[in-house]
Amino acid sequence: MTQLLPCFGGHMATHSLALTNASQTVAEQPLIIRQEQPLVIGQEFPDVETCRRTLKDIAIAMHFDLRIVKSDRSRFIAKCSKEGCPWRVHVAKCPGVSTFTIRTLHGDHTCEGVRNLHHQQASVGWVARSVEARIRDNPQYKPREILQDIRDQHGVAVSYMQAWRGKERSMAALHGTFEEGYRLLPAYCEQIRKTNPGSIASVVATGQENCFQRLFISYRASIYGFINACRPLLELDRAHLKGKFLGSLLCAAAVDADDALFPLAIAIVDTESDENWMWFMSELRKLLGVNTDNMPRLTILSERQRGIVEAVETHFPTASHGFCLRYVSENFRDTFKNTKLVNIFWNAVYALTAAEFESKISEMIEISQDVIPWFQHFPPHLWAVAYFEGVRYGHFTLGVTELLYNWALECHELPIVQMMEHIRQQMVSWFNDRQDTGMRYTSILVPSAEKRIMEAIADAHCYQVLRANEVEFEIVSTERTNIVDIRSRECSCRRWQLYGLPCAHAAAALISCGHNAHMFAEPCFTVQSYRMTYSQTINPIPDKSEWRELGEGAEGGGARVDIMIRPPKTRRPPGRPKKKVLRVENFKRPKRVVQCGRCHMLGHSQKKCTMPI
Repeated sequence: MTQLLPCFGGHMATHSLALTNASQTVAEQPLIIRQEQPLVIGQEFPDVETCRRTLKDIAIAMHFDLRIVKSDRSRFIAKCSKEGCPWRVHVAKCPGVSTFTIRTLHGDHTCEGVRNLHHQQASVGWVARSVEARIRDNPQYKPREILQDIRDQHGVAVSYMQAWRGKERSMAALHGTFEEGYRLLPAYCEQIRKTNPGSIASVVATGQENCFQRLFISYRASIYGFINACRPLLELDRAHLKGKFLGSLLCAAAVDADDALFPLAIAIVDTESDENWMWFMSELRKLLGVNTDNMPRLTILSERQRGIVEAVETHFPTASHGFCLRYVSENFRDTFKNTKLVNIFWNAVYALTAAEFESKISEMIEISQDVIPWFQHFPPHLWAVAYFEGVRYGHFTLGVTELLYNWALECHELPIVQMMEHIRQQMVSWFNDRQDTGMRYTSILVPSAEKRIMEAIADAHCYQVLRANEVEFEIVSTERTNIVDIRSRECSCRRWQLYGLPCAHAAAALISCGHNAHMFAEPCFTVQSYRMTYSQTINPIPDKSEWRELGEGAEGGGARVDIMIRPPKTRRPPGRPKKKVLRVENFKRPKRVVQCGRCHMLGHSQKKCTMPI
């Protein structure tokens, strides 16, 4: 594809739009022309700023430097910066209207133009306008990607700092500043409570300057789904935010009938601390206490940091608080560095009875006596299935960890209101998709539970069933005999009680007396519960232009709308962050790309640059 345009030398020439080969010297590189249409006398612009921007874009596309001779409210005059080149344009304001029109135009160049990759008109503002559409769709658009794309598309080299500042300016134009995000928090919380009645949204400021400290949000749809349909299991974790102002994203998430994560409450705090964890669990306890008279005994899973342990013990004293097995297993693996020991450890984790667990512990002790003090530091009743007092329903690691760090990666460059809106919109999408999915199910149980039940039924044919009475059965196999009580829904192997679904022994007993094994699963695994989990709707939030203005004095949820909340004191320090944004397993930092300090091209350093000095 070619374009016929005015070029340097005062005649018409055809310029290829092919991308520049990075291996060519600058003098050999063809010009990259990106002008959609040439300037013409009589062409109009809505205002002088649009005129300035258009001429800058043309100068960059045609690779010549533009020098502004005059720019005021009534006229704009510019010429080519090369001495002796006749290119010149005169734009004047039309009488009686706000538009500007081209009065005089000398459109030919006699100079050779800009013959290298640098261009004076490629300012930070131009970079911001160039990447605005891309950043709107992808806030994670990186500065090194910006400078590479600008070089490929416009034949212009910008520095990393120009690309970074251009992105910052474009992000501020699209989403507002970080400071504005904190200022809008009270009004945003009011909108959540107004559009989603029964939801909890509160913001807390601290100090004489009203610096942001805490934000807590839980939608009524999530509260209803957890209380009425989800299993009494909560995962707790946090992710550190690496935006302009530091903070931590806290989350309490449940698990739906089909084992998908179900965020219940989300908070942002200025820093992760024991005090903030205590506040978060206090808000969570009030949320659950208001919505149910018979608080179920919860199972809570976390990495059991000191602050979380104390907060759970204070506000959920009857809950069973267990370790995330990823954290425990990684500690065990790093401590002993013995593959055989690690394999036996996992067998001990999954052991259903105390006898099976102790057998595995004996095997580990035979290999290394050092496991004894390790078990004192990580007591088995906090992680081993055989001794853990709560019901994990087969959940051993924290799925919420990866969710949080994905949110942190996707949102860390957004102001706090836009960050919470991104999370809300993702939850809305989940609710809509899962509502549709639930309506398509025709079975009693959700697919994941249905699969496990069918596996248990298949294995049940291997057992001999002896009926002791109406509810008790002996299930005999070549290995051992298990006792099943279908009234109390218990099996001596303990799998039925611990996983909430009939085990193979229970399935054998139920089939022998004509019962449907699917009907003896816990209610939280049914399609009915799945549909109820997502039966409510998270309603949209109006655009911020429609929110109540500051100063109207509305109150509610921890902060009045007339309070001006300022950013937290914990601002990101200059330089590269010392820690990664993500902490997900197998996450690898991308290979660093070298940028030349002389020509700003990627792939080589200044020492190896072939550009003439």
